[in-house]
Amino acid sequence: MIPFNKPHLTGKETHYMYDAVSTGKISGNGKYTKMCQDFFEKRYGFKKCLLTTSCTDALEMAALLINIEPGDEVIMPSYTFVSTSNAFVLRGATIIFADSAPDNPNLDASKIEALITPKTKAIVPVHYAGTACDMDQIMALADKYNLFVVEDAAQAIDSFYTGKDGVKRALGSIGHLAAFSFHETKNIISGEGGMLAINDLQFANRAEIIWEKGTNRSSFFRGEVDKYGWVDMGSSFLPSEIISAFLWAQLEELDTIQAKRKHIWEQYYTQLESWARAHAVQLPHVPNYATNNAHMFYLVCKDLDQRTALIEKLKANEIWCVFHYLSLHKSPFYADKHYGAALDYSDHYSDCLIRLPLFYDLEDEQIQKITHCMTT
Repeated sequence: MIPFNKPHLTGKETHYMYDAVSTGKISGNGKYTKMCQDFFEKRYGFKKCLLTTSCTDALEMAALLINIEPGDEVIMPSYTFVSTSNAFVLRGATIIFADSAPDNPNLDASKIEALITPKTKAIVPVHYAGTACDMDQIMALADKYNLFVVEDAAQAIDSFYTGKDGVKRALGSIGHLAAFSFHETKNIISGEGGMLAINDLQFANRAEIIWEKGTNRSSFFRGEVDKYGWVDMGSSFLPSEIISAFLWAQLEELDTIQAKRKHIWEQYYTQLESWARAHAVQLPHVPNYATNNAHMFYLVCKDLDQRTALIEKLKANEIWCVFHYLSLHKSPFYADKHYGAALDYSDHYSDCLIRLPLFYDLEDEQIQKITHCMTT
């Protein structure tokens, strides 16, 4: 069977993991952690980066940093992974779910302002499939209403947004804070793993404290204080050097990995374009202000029946394809807490979106098998 995902190894992961062990320090914040963090800061212009054990942890750090408290409201799409919401629910926030856009699963920025109240504290845009949300609109609203913006950039490594000012910015570098994932399903992986990107330096020092279990341990090891202790809330968010060493091997090959994934994405698009048009199937839409990082190739079927039939046909031909999120506003946990508005596009993507296999080692012959199965 052609799997939906297959983790790609560059060949140097175990070498760097062995090197990390040989240094005598395999707990967090060692050589490889710092190398990875420096890489992201220099390549993408993030002010400060902190590796975490997951994107979920990075989001939870963000919720702590912006002081989310019971009664605060946080606006985010309903069509997202549960971690986006959980990070803020854990701090007592009320989640105000926004609908997706008609032409792609990102939240519809034009619908956000109507959801803002005096209790609103943050907007959390999710860059679905690595495609940028309309960040000009979102940041303008944040400025107008004095709100924080936390970018959920779990899928958005090496993807960019070009604003009305003509400046091209990396996703995750625009909001006050951003969270990335290096889960094995992502473009660049470490098995489990994530990163908090800090773009507003007012959060930099406290982020490091929260990252180190609420202590000023990092300052101590830099010689800035003569002892360290408990100075704030925090948890054990930093990954081991083993995870960071694995990630470093991936980052060395980022351009090669991205080029191959984009080749696969383009093959899908070219081979399915005519079929999709004939069968009322929507191919991925990348707005003019966004770039495509080839994180995912998805289709939006015309209805649930069409999607179900397509999944079953592909599975019968030993091709594993999957749908994606279920609208969080209808989830068993949050349905009775939702403010009540219908979110029709979110539900449409829940019922109709299907993801095709996309991983580095997927070969052209396999792509052709998949598209041939779909179009015949």
